[in-house]
This record gives sequence, structure tokens and C-alpha cells, in this order.
Amino acid sequence: MSGATSYHAGLAAERQVAVHYQNAGRRIAAHRWRGRYGGEIDLIAREGDKVIFIEVKRAETHAWAVERLSERQMRRICISAEEFVAMTPDCANLDMRFDVALVDGQGRIEILENAYLFD
Repeated sequence: MSGATSYHAGLAAERQVAVHYQNAGRRIAAHRWRGRYGGEIDLIAREGDKVIFIEVKRAETHAWAVERLSERQMRRICISAEEFVAMTPDCANLDMRFDVALVDGQGRIEILENAYLFD
């Protein structure tokens, strides 16, 4: 898949996952949020007293998609999540959760809730 095709497929996967979360009753608070330190969070959702940081990974299979998430990337997302919470007063006392949304080549979505934690 070419760079441009891959980029657009990733955007389509993010939109698909956003609709999935919205259909589950969650509100999308941000899409492609970028922190000062270079980390980007694909989607940020709100559910009651919880803020959910979602990394979307698209590949031909869910197994290939999950392999594309590195520890370095997870750390960068966590740093950006802390920055987002610090800049968003109504999130200050909320629980945080980090999900990974896998989208395969057929458009099927698998959500890994609480996929990772960092101190």
C-alpha cells in the first residue's frame, strides 16, 4: 500500500472507530489531538467519569495491526494524555483508560480496553 493510500486508510479507520465509540454511548472529545512533545492521540472519548485515549491501528489482520504499536509510541501517548488532562480542567479528576482499536482489511473492529498502563 502506498504512503498516501495508507494515510487515507488510516483516517478512514479512525472515523470508523469514532462512530463505533459514539454508537456505544461515548462522546468523542478530540480527534488527532497533538501534544507539545510530538505525541498524537488518534481519538479521545468521554464516558461518564472516564476519559479514554484511543490508538487506532489498521492492517490486513488484527494481529498485524497490534504488532504495529511500539512501547515508545505507547509512552508518547501517555505523555500526551497527561498533557491533555492538565490542559482540560473538566478531566482533572477523571479516571484514564488507554484503548487500542484494531481495524482489519475487511473493516472489522476489535477494541482492546485498558490495553496498557504506564506510571
